[in-house]
Amino acid sequence: MLSTLNVIAFGKDDIDNKLSQLSGKQIDELAFGAIQLDGQGKVLRYNQAEADITGRHAGAVIGTNFFRDVAPCTNTARFKGVFDAGVRASNLNTMFEYVFDYKMTPTKVKIHMKKAISDGTYWIFVKRL
Repeated sequence: MLSTLNVIAFGKDDIDNKLSQLSGKQIDELAFGAIQLDGQGKVLRYNQAEADITGRHAGAVIGTNFFRDVAPCTNTARFKGVFDAGVRASNLNTMFEYVFDYKMTPTKVKIHMKKAISDGTYWIFVKRL
């Protein structure tokens, strides 16, 4: 079987299709952060790579609001505004650079936001630059 790193590449158009085939353990093994949100921004999944980037454990953030409670530095027009617009249009798929700096050393990242293929949820992928 191929390792998760060989199957999933950050920024690929089909990343949502590939993720739908992975177990929670395999999502934790990704080389980049993967955060699954509902349409209101509630955290449904927070993988180990993202926990390593932010120093926040999944158990502490699952069920909380990503934009308000987990990463208030993203509660901006440039980040949350893009998320909200994509949710309203039911067509979220965008990539941009950002700096995470809430309760951590400022860290430059590349963000890929993408609508999940089947369950009405949304992914935020985070790769350190």
